[in-house]
Amino acid sequence: MGLKASYGQQYVAKVEAGERLASPEFADACDRVVGTPGTFAPLRKRASQHGYPEWFVPYVQLERQATEILDYSATLIMGMLQTKEYASAVFRSGYPREAEEVISAKVERRFQGRELMERDAPPLLWCVLNEACLRAPVGGEQVMRAQMEYLVTAATSPHVTLQVLPFAAGAPPAAESFTLLTFDEGPKVVYVDTAMVGQLIDSAEAVAKATATYDRLRAAALHPEASLSMIRRLMEEYT
Repeated sequence: MGLKASYGQQYVAKVEAGERLASPEFADACDRVVGTPGTFAPLRKRASQHGYPEWFVPYVQLERQATEILDYSATLIMGMLQTKEYASAVFRSGYPREAEEVISAKVERRFQGRELMERDAPPLLWCVLNEACLRAPVGGEQVMRAQMEYLVTAATSPHVTLQVLPFAAGAPPAAESFTLLTFDEGPKVVYVDTAMVGQLIDSAEAVAKATATYDRLRAAALHPEASLSMIRRLMEEYT
């Protein structure tokens, strides 16, 4: 079918394996070749909405059930607080050879997470941002200025608390990013994201250690109001 639709076998194999999001043109071509108009295009749209990597799906499901999301961002601003331009720059850096449509699909999937904060009873989102997140010019100065503006706006919500862990605090209590999820019922879980794969950990020992580490991060970070003042100050530097 790939040859008849003028697409290479490798491209078709990646789409079938879920490694690539089919382009709208490919979906239309499949409908023409197979003779099923209006079939593949809706499937492609559905895949773009739910096409998370398999290893990430359990986290997405648990995040939707969480009452608290406690995040430490060590080098990059957490996904739920990213602007589209910032997210696009992050994905482009991580996937330099991917087509623009693939990057766009990744950005759109990331933005679906914001639906959590639009619910009538959203979870508490508490994020400690290492100063490195604010200093790295991801996407350039204009992108960073807009990103800083969004952080300030997001922090006006009673359900969002931001703190900045400044360089002046010295060695951070944690070297890598991680997220703690709390639920109405059942134990907490900790999620650790790496360059290759994400990992959910629910062992009582690991969760207790992550919780204690997060408490130290919050204690070392600036007060939320001081944090916003710092974000506003850095925003002015991105002109």
